[in-house]
Amino acid sequence: MMRGSVGIISGETGSFDFKFLISDSTAVHRGEYVKAWHEGDGWVLCQVLSIKRFSDKVSMKNSFDEAKKAFEELKKGGKDRKSSDRIVAEATVIGSRDPSGLLRAPKTPFSPGDDVFKADNDLISSVLGLSGNEMYIGLLDGTDIPVHLSVNSLVQKHCSILAKTGSGKSYTAAVLLEELLDRKVPLLILDPHSEYASMKEPASSSGDFKKFGVSPKGYGSNVTIYTPANKAVNPNADELFRLNGNNLTAKDLTSIFPENFNSTHIGILYESIQKLRAEMETYTLDDIIFEVSNNESKARWNVMSLLEDIRDSDLLSSSPTSLEELMQKGKAAVIDFKGVAPDLQSMIVAQLCSALFEARKMNAIPPGMLVVEEAHNFAPERGFSKTASSEVLRTIASEGRKFGLGMLVISQRPARIDKNVLSQCGTQIIMKVTNPNDLKSISKGLEGVNSFVEDELMRLPPGVAMLVSNDIERPVLIDVRVRKSKHGGESVNVLKSAQASSPAPVKRTSKPVSQPTASSAPVQVEGSAEAGSPPPKRQPRRQPDRQPKAEGGGLFKKIFGSEK
Repeated sequence: MMRGSVGIISGETGSFDFKFLISDSTAVHRGEYVKAWHEGDGWVLCQVLSIKRFSDKVSMKNSFDEAKKAFEELKKGGKDRKSSDRIVAEATVIGSRDPSGLLRAPKTPFSPGDDVFKADNDLISSVLGLSGNEMYIGLLDGTDIPVHLSVNSLVQKHCSILAKTGSGKSYTAAVLLEELLDRKVPLLILDPHSEYASMKEPASSSGDFKKFGVSPKGYGSNVTIYTPANKAVNPNADELFRLNGNNLTAKDLTSIFPENFNSTHIGILYESIQKLRAEMETYTLDDIIFEVSNNESKARWNVMSLLEDIRDSDLLSSSPTSLEELMQKGKAAVIDFKGVAPDLQSMIVAQLCSALFEARKMNAIPPGMLVVEEAHNFAPERGFSKTASSEVLRTIASEGRKFGLGMLVISQRPARIDKNVLSQCGTQIIMKVTNPNDLKSISKGLEGVNSFVEDELMRLPPGVAMLVSNDIERPVLIDVRVRKSKHGGESVNVLKSAQASSPAPVKRTSKPVSQPTASSAPVQVEGSAEAGSPPPKRQPRRQPDRQPKAEGGGLFKKIFGSEK
């Protein structure tokens, strides 16, 4: 063997794979990059897929007693029983760059007897296409080679981050968002679990910053937290998020709760809104409710109830949150859905994303990235469930590239995401996945994923991800860099919380109940009707404008109770 060689090609060889014998079991590891000389193509980059060890003294045909006896005889003879073992590695051929820079695989087999060496960093970077210098996301696993992604490729061709819960999805997503913010890309983040507010603060200095060559950094002034609820429910929010409540059409209102409106309800809405348009230049939801109350159909009560639920949610306002405010260069707007019911979340996403896509088509806002956490809830696969936001997210996935609107899809259930959305993602970052349905979905829907990759996905440790990108020639494992900002998605330590000292229980004090006296008499309301006469019919009249609420609407009070 030549100096520095880790093995010798042996047995049957091909142009796409070969096997080689290893002298030392620690010389090379599964997944490591190696190189071999090819007579027509020069140095060719390969990757070790598997390593197996065989004993010539004992085979699987021998019984346990026969195997034990054979090994004991070797030991008595002063021989190491491992010295006669054969260690065989199987390598897959990645290729080499031709003079024009294209990746080529050899067209003729490798020669048995040629040496195999560990690949140098320059060859690995050149062949895999790791020579970029834009978005730094980590190191190639097992090496100190930095891995970069192209901003244009990531935004224009979309990206997905898929992993089981607890594998580091949100952490990895925040690494990408930090890189995008550093390059002034506008971000709109849909955050169901309040995980991204922590980006305002720098990470603690205890991380492995030296290894990755980064420093702690907070993005406080560049991150704004919006809440569709209210600040009593979400006290960490910076601003309230509100949708436009003026001059709503029947389509606007029915899209909020599409399953609750039938054709009769839509007819009543349409008739009422047409009357308002003829009389008023600007009308509100209260005006629509008043007109509906004047309708003679008995179904008006159902329509009024639905409209009042929408009004009480306080999501509609005459002073809505503008898209120009949300999409600013170098800024991240986080829509924090803490305290918002799932149906309302889907409606908000549908309305917001529709307006976002139309604004981007009109070039009213700068190009940017839409980040969708828990995407399986907002764009579920057909057959699992139906949401108001599915259609618009499918549209952005298929057409957003033309207008510079990218989408980052994050989910712990790849099998439950709409395949039309997932298949449009040109960059996939996949962390540990063990669910068979999810693995099957990944292998079918993503490019460059095979059975070997599936096996790797089941064994990935936290912090290591498989990267599949148009900029990189084949799937690679990366060690995701540490975050510059504080991580806000840690799991709750149940044991620590249980062992912490509990506050003293609050005792409920009962109030004395006053007993009615014999002289007590029913209180008569002034102007009430005499006994036996029907109550007067209430004439509908326009209600005065509602006073602004300090904290939230009736719908949230029903759910969370009023603040004392």
